[in-house]
Amino acid sequence: MSDSVNILAIVVTYHPESKALLRLLDRLEKQVERILVVDNGSGDALTRLFEKRNRENEHLIPLEENLGVAAAQNVGIEQARRRRADYIILFDQDSEPAPDMVEQLYAVAKAKTAAGIKLAAVGPRYLDARQDNPPPFIKIKGIRVERQPCNATDAVVDVDYLISSGCLIPLETVIQVGDMREMLFIDYVDIEWGLRAKSQGYRSFGVCAATMRHDLGDTPIKFFARMLPLHSPLRHYYHFRNALWLYRQGWLPIRWKLADGQRLLLKYGFYTLFAEPRRLHWWMMTKGIWHGMGGKMGKLQENR
Repeated sequence: MSDSVNILAIVVTYHPESKALLRLLDRLEKQVERILVVDNGSGDALTRLFEKRNRENEHLIPLEENLGVAAAQNVGIEQARRRRADYIILFDQDSEPAPDMVEQLYAVAKAKTAAGIKLAAVGPRYLDARQDNPPPFIKIKGIRVERQPCNATDAVVDVDYLISSGCLIPLETVIQVGDMREMLFIDYVDIEWGLRAKSQGYRSFGVCAATMRHDLGDTPIKFFARMLPLHSPLRHYYHFRNALWLYRQGWLPIRWKLADGQRLLLKYGFYTLFAEPRRLHWWMMTKGIWHGMGGKMGKLQENR
């Protein structure tokens, strides 16, 4: 990039597949000033990989245990503050950005900021090779979830929130809005932060010219002609628990609770009927709902 802008990438890992992680790091090396990999307790193998790689602008921050996505992101955000970064860009361990993705995102971020917009974040159009079409951006209108497709390759789409991987955020926005909610552990972390930023007058945008390969969930379920994303029973626990917790927040508009709640109800029925093993998925979703209503948050202690 021509501007002397300091963009710091934060990659959160948990027992990553080394080839996929190395592809991500190679793609990022020339796109950002510095890469911080915050690892959630994967052990010594990752340390040895970084020692062998020995790149000046890449740093590994190993955590002793799995503290969750939000906590790991916050560790990276604190490092970005210390290093006086202008922007952070978040990544999952298996994402693969296009060679010009960061440049495309920054161009839009710069233009929106210059226009006087309070910018929350800009994010790429991500491609899941297992699905027929690129997943669309999301915006709530009334009490309905409306999908915001890319009608042109250079379109910029107004959205309510962005998935965290590939999300470019001005560091000053993070300082004003606040860090990620560590009590959520995983799932709805990006949604909660994006909606919290929106409630404070910030706006998020999807950038259609910026692309990234990203697999959403595990192997999808084929339902008639559609391929629908599937997560593990444990991930479904966090998904439903954190959704219910979010609905209890007074600052979240009622119309958003109703719109997202309708989708959550459909997911509950669908995964109970079609996700194997059905009983385990049903039980973990139900436990998540119960804990979310009761405010039991943080990492699930699986011996309960």
